[in-house]
Amino acid sequence: MSDSDDGEVDKVLIASVHDVKYVMSLLRGVQFGSRATVRATSGGLSVTVEEARTLLATAFIFKDIFDEYSYHPEVVPASQGLSSQPSSQPQEEGEPTAFEVPLNTLIECLSVLGNIGGSTSSSKHRLWHTGNSDQEGEQEEGSSNRANSTRNRGPANGRIDQYFAGDKGTGMRLSYVGAGYPLTLLMAEEASGPTATCEVTTFEAEPMLELDFLESPTVLKIILKSSWLRDALSELDPTCEKLTIIGNPPPPPGRASRASGPPRLRLQAVGTFGSTEMDYPSDKEVLETCECEQQVRFSYLFKHIVRASRALQNSTKTSLRINEEGMLSLQLISPTARPRHDGGNTSGFIEFRCLPLDEDP
Repeated sequence: MSDSDDGEVDKVLIASVHDVKYVMSLLRGVQFGSRATVRATSGGLSVTVEEARTLLATAFIFKDIFDEYSYHPEVVPASQGLSSQPSSQPQEEGEPTAFEVPLNTLIECLSVLGNIGGSTSSSKHRLWHTGNSDQEGEQEEGSSNRANSTRNRGPANGRIDQYFAGDKGTGMRLSYVGAGYPLTLLMAEEASGPTATCEVTTFEAEPMLELDFLESPTVLKIILKSSWLRDALSELDPTCEKLTIIGNPPPPPGRASRASGPPRLRLQAVGTFGSTEMDYPSDKEVLETCECEQQVRFSYLFKHIVRASRALQNSTKTSLRINEEGMLSLQLISPTARPRHDGGNTSGFIEFRCLPLDEDP
């Protein structure tokens, strides 16, 4: 048992954020499966959704996105064996704590107060109090010690003002005790306003599809503005069956101009009513970078690629990569409006990995 009255140090995960809107946008970017696997590490959270053993989408929510983040690896009981001195030991350092949650339920709980679009323009961010009111004025700009502080805490009587300081927007504080326990969410708009406590049932994490993009050499690498890809997917016929991505090397110098040479990137959609082609020229305003030594051509189920549409809406830049085996990786960067002056990573991102159709070599 813990010596702490409120049992905070017994919890595997504690995280809070002054405005949940950005976290919500990342979660909604992968909201196409009934369940998601959450992995917690000392560096933050990842939320992964799988579809048809072909598509894997992961939202990365780094610890610096939160105002408070504390992670303590779960204590795993020693295996039942011949040893006469059984003991418990923490997980190895770096090993994540994984569990499954119903993603739709989680997102509904986060939006239970309905003020997800709250203002974040204030220069002062909401703080989640640690219970030490004498020190909170000195910690207003954020302190790394706040996340792990266990001193001078009052009992956890459910009052939100133990953790909450005023500002607009919907604040969230989540906690997770460990296997067999729910994910607990404490939501509030302001300390004196309405609050909500939600408990989301967790499940043992099932083995996930492993798609190691780096197993094979990369044959196509493109960085472009997300709006170009978002607009292309929105204009394609939703009844399309497959999407072919074609990459071409740059034209030989002095022989072929940009106008006469093949496009550096072509998207070719094929459906019931015909096919559509979209070409992207070798222009820095369109493709910031394009690395391709020889023609690359792979096809994917369109319904899998279009899963990235929602994530693209909140993304500014996209890294599109294809490896030698045809595996597609889309990394969508979603910067926050929240500035940090300590070098922390406040920009999360979402990655989609998709296997190609068997018809392509």
